[in-house]
Amino acid sequence: MGLIGKLIAATEFKAGGDVFHNLCKQNPHQISTASPDKVQGCDLHEGEFGKVGSIICWRYTHDGKEKTAKQVIQNVDEEKKLMELKMLEGDLMEKYKTFLITTHVENKGDIELVTWTLEYEMLGEVVEHPISFLSLVLDITKDIETHLIGK
Repeated sequence: MGLIGKLIAATEFKAGGDVFHNLCKQNPHQISTASPDKVQGCDLHEGEFGKVGSIICWRYTHDGKEKTAKQVIQNVDEEKKLMELKMLEGDLMEKYKTFLITTHVENKGDIELVTWTLEYEMLGEVVEHPISFLSLVLDITKDIETHLIGK
């Protein structure tokens, strides 16, 4: 039916891939400091930041509207600097049956890349692919880089 999709984008990250991975894993609540116009907060609802099974809730702005996302940390792989977040509730779940966000850091020679993968199943044919959401997470990544380099 074409309702299942996957979007992948990578961007160079000059502020250190380890720093990015650790920020996303251990201190996601600090992302709002680096990107306040896009991320208003990240709250821990259950467990601990960076631990599989923990539940976190984001408050963010997308397409000019305030939104929320409740996620469970599904996987953390230190070696690959990878983290998987499965969407449980929130605005995206009004359009998608399933939504999995994976972020990981790769070294390509002297360059470190932050790669975002969105895997999803749309609720119907009229639902658009989450390209603008992918663009949002890439913009947040660039905001984090600028914030860290500026320190």
